Amino acid sequence: MPVETKLKKKMSHDRDLLSLNNVEVIYDHVILVLKGVSFNVSEGAIVALLGANGAGKSTTLKAVSNLLRAERGEVTKGSIEYKGERIDKLTCNDLVKKGVIQVMEGRHCFEHLSVEENLLTGAYTRKASKREITEQLEKTYHYFPRLLERRKVAAGYTSGGEQQMVALGRALMANPSMILLDEPSMGLAPQLVEEIFAIVKDLNQKEKVSFLLAEQNTTVALRVANFGYILENGRVVMEGSASELSSNEDVKEFYLGLGAKGRKSYKDTKNYRRRKRWLT
Repeated sequence: MPVETKLKKKMSHDRDLLSLNNVEVIYDHVILVLKGVSFNVSEGAIVALLGANGAGKSTTLKAVSNLLRAERGEVTKGSIEYKGERIDKLTCNDLVKKGVIQVMEGRHCFEHLSVEENLLTGAYTRKASKREITEQLEKTYHYFPRLLERRKVAAGYTSGGEQQMVALGRALMANPSMILLDEPSMGLAPQLVEEIFAIVKDLNQKEKVSFLLAEQNTTVALRVANFGYILENGRVVMEGSASELSSNEDVKEFYLGLGAKGRKSYKDTKNYRRRKRWLT
């Protein structure tokens, strides 16, 4: 390999914030869920993990955040590195202190606490002064002005969209370098989905927060992401820039509902699994 090519590859690797290399995950010692998953997340990027329900997207995020153990799962092969350091054996607490935060699917707010109290729990692990936490809270309200209006309301009495904002704002309170965002659009109205993803884009561009996003809504995810990986049955079956995936005919047909003749109904592609060219 030419020296110039080696240097380019090394420089590219040095900019990787997160790297998964041939990761295998097993639940209950017998159920193989991830089968040799490998990908990178560059610093400052938004990377989307795409695929149908059960493809392994959420499991991949939990493998990174080390939440698998709580569900009787474990990484049995491969390695996960963050800023060049192995993290697959760290505790969740240690990982949060390093700046990796997961926003779980389903929002998971403390319903009996107020919106502001929920946000403040995100700063619990930080060794920061009261002034620094107050400044971070003000910054969070800047990105989520709706939460400022609702700050004294119990989180359980807010809408689904507001609870998603609380969960994302709570992650921001930890001053993260990377946020693992699991199905943020689930159960939300299209207008709220657009609002949430606009905030994600804003945080990425202004606060330089990197995102690893697991999402079934391929159309919206590819609008905000820089790069994407498609998972099927625990394997990465396709990867590319957001623009490349958006224009790929297979992706358009099987994930965007678009074919050569325009938008399709799911019933017209009911045998799509057998016809996926990248699985043959």
